Amino acid sequence: MTGERPTRDSIDVYGLTHIGKVRSENQDHFLIASLHKIMNVLQTSLPDEAMGDLTSPSRGYVFLVADGVGGIPGGSDASRTALSAIVDYVLRAMDLYVQLDPHIEPAFLAELQRSVELSHEAVRVAGGSDEHRVGMATTLTMVCIRWPRGYLVHVGDSRCYRLRGGVLELLTKDQTMAQAMVDAGAIRPDQAEQTGLTHVLYSAIGATRADPLTLTTDVQWDDVMLLCSDGITKHVTDEELRLAMMGPGSAEAIARELLELTLARGGSDNATLVVGRLNRPGAAG
Repeated sequence: MTGERPTRDSIDVYGLTHIGKVRSENQDHFLIASLHKIMNVLQTSLPDEAMGDLTSPSRGYVFLVADGVGGIPGGSDASRTALSAIVDYVLRAMDLYVQLDPHIEPAFLAELQRSVELSHEAVRVAGGSDEHRVGMATTLTMVCIRWPRGYLVHVGDSRCYRLRGGVLELLTKDQTMAQAMVDAGAIRPDQAEQTGLTHVLYSAIGATRADPLTLTTDVQWDDVMLLCSDGITKHVTDEELRLAMMGPGSAEAIARELLELTLARGGSDNATLVVGRLNRPGAAG
């Protein structure tokens, strides 16, 4: 890792969502946002050209993927409500974010976790106020990047992967009944699919239980990150993800390749992904 701070030209990020070939509604949502300091001038005698650009360079990025729980009314509303609540909270916590240093890192991660908890509360309130949306729930995977650190908060079975040096690492853990059985030693990992519980969640935003997983990690030049709903990973293997992410193409090219592969194999669910690449200065994009 170098001490040089990435510029906007070094950051290549792209998101896609698709209804798939089976579902009648797309209940997935995603968000890609850059965070800035900005001055809002209410009144001045100065001409516009004298003021210049009053928006700072990006202080960081936020990536989110939310997958409304299938088969439950209001899944799309759940994922949309969760994202909206988090965006509102992250904006209000901006001062902490842009002043971040290693000494307050635990406090910042706690703030991100609190944003997810508030989104959980918002979804439960929304579901409880409408009989047609009772029980609505969603997964949520969020990554905040502020060079040279990355912060992950995760609920459900959407996933976050990182490719570094040709090695693909799964940074999240599926919060499913099958994975819980694996963790408890009741079954082997290769037996999980046979249980029929690989997509049955024990933790979700808006559900009875939401247990956010949090992680702090570093960010390095040439890292490639992928956030995706299980509509992608139902059809694409980890090795296929790795090979696509190792390709020389842009974030958009990687996202489109993985979506096309998902649809070619049946597209049995909504499919959403966000791909981010941190290109070393001078490297081909």
